Amino acid sequence: MKTTGGRAGILYLMILGFFVGLGVFLYGYGKDGSAWAMQPFNKYASGDSQLTTAGDVLDRSGVVLAKSEGGKRVYSSDETIRRAMLHAVGDTNGYISTGVQYRYRSEIGGYNPITGLTSPTGKRLGSDITLTLSSELSKTAYNKLDGRRGAVAMYNYKTGEMLVMVSTPDFDPSNVPKDIDTSSKFEGAYLNKVLSASYTPGSIFKIVTTAAAIETLSDWDTKTFICKGSTTINGNKITCDGVHGKVNIKQALAKSCNVAFAQLAVELGEEKMTAEANTMGFNRSFSVDGIDTSKSKYDVKGAEKQALAWSGIGQHTDMTNPYHMMLLMGAIANGGTPVQPYFIKQIKNGLGIVQQQGKTQPGTQLVTPSTAQTLGQLMRYNVTSDYGDNMFPGMSVCAKTGTAEVGGGKKPNGWMIGFSSDPATPYAFAVVVEEGNYGRTSAGPIAKAIMTQAKKLGL
Repeated sequence: MKTTGGRAGILYLMILGFFVGLGVFLYGYGKDGSAWAMQPFNKYASGDSQLTTAGDVLDRSGVVLAKSEGGKRVYSSDETIRRAMLHAVGDTNGYISTGVQYRYRSEIGGYNPITGLTSPTGKRLGSDITLTLSSELSKTAYNKLDGRRGAVAMYNYKTGEMLVMVSTPDFDPSNVPKDIDTSSKFEGAYLNKVLSASYTPGSIFKIVTTAAAIETLSDWDTKTFICKGSTTINGNKITCDGVHGKVNIKQALAKSCNVAFAQLAVELGEEKMTAEANTMGFNRSFSVDGIDTSKSKYDVKGAEKQALAWSGIGQHTDMTNPYHMMLLMGAIANGGTPVQPYFIKQIKNGLGIVQQQGKTQPGTQLVTPSTAQTLGQLMRYNVTSDYGDNMFPGMSVCAKTGTAEVGGGKKPNGWMIGFSSDPATPYAFAVVVEEGNYGRTSAGPIAKAIMTQAKKLGL
């Protein structure tokens, strides 16, 4: 009897275990079944067997960027648009993790727990995704990059709608090169550099050093520096591109004087510089449509004076993310608190029901209102006194360029960040061109092109 009872007990435990396991499976199936089905390794959902029922991806004007046709995933007939929109749309195999075809694969694939990834009626099941991005503007940015590596980002700082998000190197998703995983030409091609990369900032970081001075020094606007072309700090020589003579902070920012900002960073000190950088968004990640961005980094803990000096001019170990720089420009334009950027305008299922709708909402304050106003005035002076208003006709642009030394025998990266203070053209941008040398001559023409075209299109 004891033997029989023991066997029955074991049987009951096995039955109980079976139902518990079944319950766990059914819960996971209901909760995560769509994610399981749409994983890149499921060849029915990707590759040459792309779903015929998957939804479309469209730009802000309704231009179809990707759709399923004849059992395959097809992209725009315009190769330049395919390349320009690659990192926003994503590739068929799902290797670009920031692309909507991967991030929203459950919605776009049309999965349901009954029929899975098939449609008994042959009708499309997948949801359509409309982006806030302009394929026309993105094409312009891509063409202006002209084969160089880099990133271009722009958004409407009043509505939050991203208009441009272009990253290079790239590839044609309709004709994926066979050597994409082996050729150095395509190194980083799966990476959306607007969201997932960080670069040495160079002189664009002087905006942060200026903000620290405004917040800390009561005499910041009357303080002057003498630039003889270089300065020596703690035995380390820091050079300028020119001899600027006697300059105040306003003039030093416009002339991008390394001597002034190196000395200013040392005067402010590690604690004040770090506090301002943290306030302005360094050392933390941001989220856009569920995607966490790469961090901009500022770390001078225990740094010697010459290292602190270099950090104040955007060198040392400073790193900046293009999306963060665009967001920071939007914050300054908006009185210190940015509108949260987004690039998913709408997700609508096959029944016409809106599943997700982009909306305007405030982000986290990055600059105090008074400092934002002052920074805007100083950046406006950069344009009127140095870059020239003819660079951005009729838009009252406030901007800063940067030339970032990267070492390793490479040419410096070129940066330009800024925004239009004209309420009719509320655009903020960040452009970086790898090995572009001077930001004014490499990143500047790209910024000019997309800002001018956005105004013309009335976006």
